Amino acid sequence: MFIAPSILTADFNQLATEIESVKSADFLHLDVMDGHFVPNISFGSHVLSGLKKISKVPLDTHLMLSNPLDYIDQFVEIGSSYITVHVEANKVQESINRIKASGIKAGITLKPKTKVETLYPYLDQVDLVLIMSVEPGFGGQKFMVDQLEKVKALVELRKTYGYHYMIEIDGGINGDTAKLAKAAGVDIAVVGSYIFNAKDRDAVIGSLR
Repeated sequence: MFIAPSILTADFNQLATEIESVKSADFLHLDVMDGHFVPNISFGSHVLSGLKKISKVPLDTHLMLSNPLDYIDQFVEIGSSYITVHVEANKVQESINRIKASGIKAGITLKPKTKVETLYPYLDQVDLVLIMSVEPGFGGQKFMVDQLEKVKALVELRKTYGYHYMIEIDGGINGDTAKLAKAAGVDIAVVGSYIFNAKDRDAVIGSLR
């Protein structure tokens, strides 16, 4: 299982040092929030524009935005490897088209209360499906075990129809819940405070794998 530390829980007063401390990660997960789609504001492309200068770890960008189409170009510009948009957002199909036309891998995601069936029209187009195992907007929430049913459904759909997406999970991941996620079929685990609260972060990343 690949590990993607969420820099939302990093210390932005010493971001370069924080990023260096997770250099063994497979991805850096960027939670971008607009204060409208979710009740929190995080950071924009300007703040993140220097990440590729301090780290070679691929950027996994999650746009928690009402109008992602208006911002996709900015997150292409910072060097994102994946850009994921919400199925509940505006202009979902246009957003996926824009991401793919930019040569970036496209992802789709949904809030915990949204049915997995809403993703079906996009599964043959995307490279990643992100399952939120907490309500998006804030870190430190408890893992929602019932969201693993969505993971299992996506594993079966991928097998049945030959889809090529990776399955990612985000929210409440620690040493115990990571095992549940992996057993359900998760390919990438987004991890926040469990990594950044640790002293030896590379060791934690290794153990989660």
